[in-house]
This record gives sequence, structure tokens and C-alpha cells, in this order.
Amino acid sequence: MSSNSGTGTRIRQWLMTGVSYMIPFVAAGGILIALSFAIGGYDIVYQDQGEFLAAGFNPLSAHDWAYVMFAVGAATFGFLVPVLSGFIAYAIADRPGLAPGFVGGAIAGTVGAGFLGGLITGFLAGFVALWLSRLKVAGWFRPMMPVVVIPLIATFVTGGLMLVILGGPLKALMDALNAWLTGLSGGSVILLGIVLGLMMAFDMGGPVNKVAYTFAAAGLTEAGATAADDDVRFVVMAIVMAAGMTPPLGLALATVLRKSAFSNAERQNGKAAWVLGASFITEGAIPFAAADPIRVIPSIMIGSATAGALVGAFGCTLRAPHGGLWVFGLVGNWPLYLVAIAIGTVVTALLVLVAKNIKPGVSDEELEEAVA
Repeated sequence: MSSNSGTGTRIRQWLMTGVSYMIPFVAAGGILIALSFAIGGYDIVYQDQGEFLAAGFNPLSAHDWAYVMFAVGAATFGFLVPVLSGFIAYAIADRPGLAPGFVGGAIAGTVGAGFLGGLITGFLAGFVALWLSRLKVAGWFRPMMPVVVIPLIATFVTGGLMLVILGGPLKALMDALNAWLTGLSGGSVILLGIVLGLMMAFDMGGPVNKVAYTFAAAGLTEAGATAADDDVRFVVMAIVMAAGMTPPLGLALATVLRKSAFSNAERQNGKAAWVLGASFITEGAIPFAAADPIRVIPSIMIGSATAGALVGAFGCTLRAPHGGLWVFGLVGNWPLYLVAIAIGTVVTALLVLVAKNIKPGVSDEELEEAVA
């Protein structure tokens, strides 16, 4: 990272490092748990592991396969907060930050501080380790610093502060956040869907988009494997995925409805945007927004807000944190989920075309001059 980067940029980069390393764990754990429920039903959470191991694994039993998926997925979820914390600390202090970051995150999980605790311990561990690494010590002692001294002291400081001072207040804050989320209903969920939809489309994979996604993924983490199927945190995850799929899908549809409104390059990007949107890769909208931000960005934001509001109104749920069309079998109330995405896609396409308001038959050269 450049030393000339602003403070806000550096904090965002540190945070995004932790989130980017956490997302594969969220995806693997979430999809495994969702598949286990689809195969073995929600009662799989009550399976006693000791009894399962004593009985032995039966490769012909769908229930046994479902339980293995559930157990592995639940174990994967156990790494989320430590990985988030560890790699935030790593981004700040390099390898000396890993041990205190992971340990601080693990303790945050055990005391109930959850995702927020992982954020705090990641930054705390990173800055403690960074400060220690800058101390002036004798040359003969310096090789010991990154291997023994920095991890030892930074781990004790980070873990001790979380356990003794920070854990209680952060747990109370997380409990309040979860209570607020689980208490949402009706219009509140629809309003949240609008806000998250606007955020998902605003910068198409950038920091604002990642904040919305991380909020949903954190709720998925806090809900865990035993939450009720209609838990509002699963609705939030469904909102975010639908809102993230809508921009590229809407722009792809727009290139089909009126080809003359787009340059040849954009029409080619539109073909790829179908697949990217279906796979929940919001970045598929970036080429269009880069070419014509004033007209494209407001249009996709309204389309995503529409999709998010409808998902909230329909009460669709999602336990998997990623996958797009490929995990629709794991979506609760999937027919209406498709309806919400389809409406958001159409709204996006129509708004883009209205905003462009370019007559058919315009050449690529004239079009590119018009949108420049």
C-alpha cells in the first residue's frame, strides 16, 4: 500500500483485506449448510455428533451426507471472525499481526462480540504489532522481534483487552443489533431493502457495495446454523444478492431492447453481463457506468432498490452468501425471488434507455461522441 494514501483509503484497504479473505469461508460454510438443509431438512441441526460417529457413516444415506455437510459448514463458519480479524491485522502489520489478530478474533467469538469484535481486534492487533515492530532494539535482538516478541506481546494485549474490557460492551452492542434486525417486519424490511439496494448499485463492487454485502454476511454469520428459516437476517442476505444481480442484468437487457443506444463495445459487454449478473457479480455493470455514469448509475440504483424492496416485501430468504442463479435452489420462496429480480431488471433497463433517450440508427462513432 502506498504510504501516500489518505487515512480513509488505508483504513478501507485494511478492512477490505480482512473481508476479502473472510468471504470464501462465508461462501463455503453458508452453501454447505444450505445444501445440508435442502437434503436432510432443518432437523439436521439436532443430530448429536457423538451418536453420528458411534453409528458410523453410511454412504447410501442422504441424511448422513447432509449431516456431514452441516458439520463441515458449521465448522467453517467458526473461522469467520478469526479470519476477518487476522487478515485486517496482517494488512496493517504484515506477518507479526497474524497471531494476535487470529487469537483476538477467536476470543471475540467466544465472548459473543461477534463480527464487530473481530473488526475491533483486527485493528487493535495490527496497530499494537506495528508499534512494536518500530521499536528501537539491539541488532542481535531484532531477529527475535517478529518471530517471538511481537506475536507474544501483541497477542496478550489484544486477547486480554477483548476478554477483560471490550468483550462485554461489544457483546451488548451485537445483541442490540441482532435484536433490531430480528425485530424488523413489514415496512421496516422494505425500507431496509431500498437502502441496501441503493448501496449495492452505487459503486458496483466498491466500498459502499462491500459495506452492504458485509452487513448481510455478518447477519448470516450471527444467525448461524440454528436460526429459524424465516429469520430476517436471511431476508437481508436475499435482498443484497438480488440487488447485486440487477445492475448487470438490467444493462444487458437494455442492450437487447435498443441496440442503437449503445456502442459496439457496450453491446459486447452486454453479452457478458448476462452471465455476470446471473452469478451475482455486480462488477459486470462497471463498463457501462464508466462510459456514461450520469445516466447509468442513478438508473441501476433505482432498479436495485426496487428489487431489494420487493424481496423484503415478499419475505424471500437466503442462507447462502453468494452464487446468484446457481444457488436458487437454496432460496426461500424462490418464485417470487425471481419475480423481484425480473422487475428490478426491467426497471433498470427502461430507466437507462429513457435516460439515454437516443434515437435508433445512431452510429457507434456518433454515440461515443454523445456519451463522452
